Amino acid sequence: MPTTVRALIKPNSRKGPLVEELPDGTLQLWVRAPAVEGKANKAAVELLADHFGVPKSAVRLTAGATARHKRFEIG
Repeated sequence: MPTTVRALIKPNSRKGPLVEELPDGTLQLWVRAPAVEGKANKAAVELLADHFGVPKSAVRLTAGATARHKRFEIG
């Protein structure tokens, strides 16, 4: 059964790649990729796959493709 994860993406970040859990359970993702042509989304998928120890194919963006707040399914 897939797990739903809420994420706040910080594209173009010098701090990343980094994952931090916020008090409300949202994951804050710092990625170096810019928010252009889906590059930040792709970087977020790779970062989440690494964070959860699953293949990239197991991470799917389900909501928020053009927003900073996104929802992913893991598994």
